[in-house]
Amino acid sequence: MDHPHLNVQDPWRATALVASGIAALELLLILVLAAVLFIGLSDDKEAPAAAAQKAAPAAAAETPAKKAEATKAQPAAKPAKAEPALERGETSVIVLNGNGTTGLAGEKADLVRTKGYLIAGTANAPRTDFARSVVMFRPGYEAEARRLAADFRVPRVAPLDGITNRDLQGAHVALVVGDDA
Repeated sequence: MDHPHLNVQDPWRATALVASGIAALELLLILVLAAVLFIGLSDDKEAPAAAAQKAAPAAAAETPAKKAEATKAQPAAKPAKAEPALERGETSVIVLNGNGTTGLAGEKADLVRTKGYLIAGTANAPRTDFARSVVMFRPGYEAEARRLAADFRVPRVAPLDGITNRDLQGAHVALVVGDDA
């Protein structure tokens, strides 16, 4: 007895089989990539501790030259605070009077100079209603601004706001003296 459905070749059947095979391969590829990414992410969390444990016995046998070479090869950990690129004597500061008291910027400039900073000048701030002193910095000079703020116990450090580069007269940072001075 002949079965007509076995002898007839349906073009859609072949297409469906090929499409199913491709879909199965894609699913397998996605699962493999997901597993690799998941394993890779979990290894990154354990890698520093494992590397430190493995390096401890080997470090005892290394020479200073090898230690220096190994340190250069490893990516440096991001420092909590950046070190100033400029020394105090290379850091130019403009002292701005932010509270309107006559002569205050000049007095503060003399104090800043005693710490070794270069004084670019003194002037009035664009406004005279600063309740608190603030150290402002040009892009790239935040570390120098933080050092100046620490030297004079100024708690506020911020990027330039309301003061233009022209107002800075070439200074790297500005000390705006407020009412708390």
